[in-house]
Amino acid sequence: MSGSSPEDLAVAFRSVNRRLRDAHGDTPSERTAAPTSELYGLIEDAARLLGCTADPSAVADAIEAIPASRWDPSTLDQLRAIALDTGRLLRHITALAES
Repeated sequence: MSGSSPEDLAVAFRSVNRRLRDAHGDTPSERTAAPTSELYGLIEDAARLLGCTADPSAVADAIEAIPASRWDPSTLDQLRAIALDTGRLLRHITALAES
């Protein structure tokens, strides 16, 4: 998500819960426990950066609440990295569930 706008990031975080449900499907939670835990840790990291609760929708709301002129480039870069890692983990969970 290099170069992703705050709006793009908000959409990505807002979709995490749905994508996780879709990725996990009916797979026993033990099979995907490690990457799911790591994913939740990333959401907590994003929430800490933004001063909000550790829920993907709250992270998206916090991103949308920051005016474009107030974004710190370092924070934006950190959120981009978290979003990339979140996508990677969601793909990994999907692969585990399909195997």
